[in-house]
Amino acid sequence: MKRSLAAVSIALLTSGLLTGVATTAYAAPAAPTPEASAVARAEAALRANGAAVRAAAGETYAAYSSKVDPNGAAHTRYTRAYHGLRVAGGDFVVHTAPNGSFAGSSVGLVTPLAVGTTPRISAGKAAAAAKTLFKGTLTAVGAPELFVDASSGKGRLAWETVVTGWQPDGQTPSKFHVITDAATGSLIGSYDEIEMVAGTGNSVYSGTVTVDTTLSGSTYSMIDPVRGNGSTCDMNNGTSTCTTLTDADNTWGTGAPSNRQSAAVDAHFGAAKTFDYFKNVHGRNGIFGDGRGVPSRVHYGNNYVNAFWDGSRMTYGDGSGNANPLVSIDVAAHEMSHGVTENVVPGGLTYSGESGGLNEATSDIFGNMVEFYANTAADPGDYQVGEKININGDGTPLRYMYNPSLDGSSDSCWSTSTKNKDVHYSSGVANHFFFNLAEGTGATPYGTSPICGSAPAVTGIGRATAEKIWFRALDVYFTSNTAYVNTTNPANTARAYSLQAATDLHGVCSTQYKAVQAAWTAVNVAGSDTACPVGNDFSVSVSPAAGSVNPGGSVTATVATAITNGSAQTVTFSATGLPTGATASFSPASVTSGGSSTLTISTSASTPAGTYSVTVNGAGAAVTRSATYNLTVNGPPGCSQTNGTDVTIADSSTVESPITISGCTGNAGSASTVAVGIVHTYIGDLVVTLVAPDGSTYVLHNRTGGSTDNINQTYNVNLAGEVANGTWKLRVQDAASGDTGYLNTWTLNLTGSAPPSCGGSNATNVTISDNATVTSTVPVSGCTGNASSTSTVAVQIVHTYIGDLVVTLVAPDGSTYVLHNRTGGSTDNINQTYTTNLSSEVRNGTWTLRVQDAASGDTGYIDNWTLTL
Repeated sequence: MKRSLAAVSIALLTSGLLTGVATTAYAAPAAPTPEASAVARAEAALRANGAAVRAAAGETYAAYSSKVDPNGAAHTRYTRAYHGLRVAGGDFVVHTAPNGSFAGSSVGLVTPLAVGTTPRISAGKAAAAAKTLFKGTLTAVGAPELFVDASSGKGRLAWETVVTGWQPDGQTPSKFHVITDAATGSLIGSYDEIEMVAGTGNSVYSGTVTVDTTLSGSTYSMIDPVRGNGSTCDMNNGTSTCTTLTDADNTWGTGAPSNRQSAAVDAHFGAAKTFDYFKNVHGRNGIFGDGRGVPSRVHYGNNYVNAFWDGSRMTYGDGSGNANPLVSIDVAAHEMSHGVTENVVPGGLTYSGESGGLNEATSDIFGNMVEFYANTAADPGDYQVGEKININGDGTPLRYMYNPSLDGSSDSCWSTSTKNKDVHYSSGVANHFFFNLAEGTGATPYGTSPICGSAPAVTGIGRATAEKIWFRALDVYFTSNTAYVNTTNPANTARAYSLQAATDLHGVCSTQYKAVQAAWTAVNVAGSDTACPVGNDFSVSVSPAAGSVNPGGSVTATVATAITNGSAQTVTFSATGLPTGATASFSPASVTSGGSSTLTISTSASTPAGTYSVTVNGAGAAVTRSATYNLTVNGPPGCSQTNGTDVTIADSSTVESPITISGCTGNAGSASTVAVGIVHTYIGDLVVTLVAPDGSTYVLHNRTGGSTDNINQTYNVNLAGEVANGTWKLRVQDAASGDTGYLNTWTLNLTGSAPPSCGGSNATNVTISDNATVTSTVPVSGCTGNASSTSTVAVQIVHTYIGDLVVTLVAPDGSTYVLHNRTGGSTDNINQTYTTNLSSEVRNGTWTLRVQDAASGDTGYIDNWTLTL
């Protein structure tokens, strides 16, 4: 593999602020991988739908991972930075349909960020405060990191300080994270990175099992060659050195704790079964998703009554008297499942409040599912957590999934106080939900599951179905701050995401979908999802969901129906919300549910420009179902338009108003203007941004003016890098409470400099060898003055991996303009016209296209290029 992972920034914003998308550069195959193609589609969707992820000026995004479904739909996770600062809770998922179109997002932010980046509390004070909170033996205080804490869904500037050392027992390592408010110094929260379980083990638990080892010469080592060389080593009851266990005859241990190999057998077996479970049941290549095995350390410490996951490996103590190792399979799988959560969701589910409860519940769920998967006679599957390690000293388990409140601390039912509990106890709500989903409520072979309040009984759908729904929700929908209940962002909840997962796997309102609804209701977690029908019913969808048309023209889309309950019926179509002069027709006018029709929207020459939400209705025998089609009617030919429709600006909200430009040739001008009229009683609350058709943003007003009333101002903006035609938006954010108003009118004028002239072409092929730099020239003479601010460079390069290439225009005076800088990954060929501001360059002289191949393994050639000045 010739390429390491690298981030490449794609700018979306100019005018001094940067918004971008950073993508992962994949190793070059013969053709783009499905994941690389999915990232490229997600980038395009992200550029055009920034509002869906609460985009704000000054942000950059980095693709974290991408998953492609068998039907071609994809789910790409992103992390977010704000003015260069990490945003905790800012991660999101962009979902794209099989055809690459935008299909929605999973996002934790409630509103776009509008946060000052200058702290009032110094890093030194933050570090000192963190130090006082640490309990145990301190070894180091890390440098505080300034970041944006958006774990609540809204941003605030904060410091994160990592304090390392040993916990009060002197043997458990600690990486203690302390979060403090950078404006007030108050404590926001804290957690320990080391995930652990404390207790007393009574025996070695796995019984006689098969373990995979490695033979070297005549010696067997406890290294698993089948599962990424996962290894098990002996800490010799210390805390530093670990020796890989070896054996001469490949028969390990005696089953007695006194034999040092016996606990290692349990640990090695547990790691193998957890690896196999995620790979064979969920298609994930091991804990980390990359085929690596999990290292396990046994016989850690002296009389160490604990086991922990530190982000990369498992460590097990021997318990009281060094005679009872804590190596039961559900404990091992629980801790290793933390590794899955940490690697699926960027940074994991935030380890506090309800997201922390979901984090712990996910490990409980998969820990128990691994126990069922292993299916050993000595430790058969159940829905108890840590039942073998006797953590309470009286034979009772650590937690009960069928009735979590039996442990005396956990919540079986959600309440408003759930978010304030320790994450091991707030986990009870999701644990109880999963048990109800898999096994049902009431008496079961594993225990009796009570119902919360007056909810109806639940019929379980079985472990095999339930576990796949939960993993799907985690894998492609959960964000770092997903919760049980979120009144400000109800889409970012475990109920909403598990219902979406059930829809993906089994269909909306399927038996499985209804079971998910019922299981959440049974633990007192409500949602904004609508109730499923009980009679004959159907759904309506439109593809594509949006289109544009010139006045007097028409546009088509496919309207599909599907049976969601009961039997088929006749569905008759109509449309509402059409602009003046527009009509809708359907061919055929009615279908049997399950069929589809072609929608044609025709406009007249007088149809006003704008974007309209057209409601497509399907009327059945007893119910009407609808879908939305976003119709954009292009403005009349010209480079200036006005939108005088009032838009209310409520407290702490973000609104947008569109203007569609058509018939304006080429790019916008460098002297474009935006005239804004806003009625508002405190303009210091407002952030006003122009959003270009490609998603680039230009901040016009950023919370200046204090208590002044109203904005009536014309802003000059250099839009020379933007194509003029398309839908432009004025975005107005009210970033504080107490004052309201409305957007009265705005006018966009994209007039600019004269069109470029002069230039030339070079069609002589130039070979691009590995790790080489080549050039091609175009001489220009007989032109006067300087080049245009909207000069273009049309480049055609044949190459099998354009992520290798740096393409630069060199002016006659030696000035350089980078056109392409190692973006595009494994995509083949460059066929693109770049618009560049060359107004500071004299036209006449020899211009050079310089192409550098910056990596090995792929070659190509410059086919031709054209310079227009």
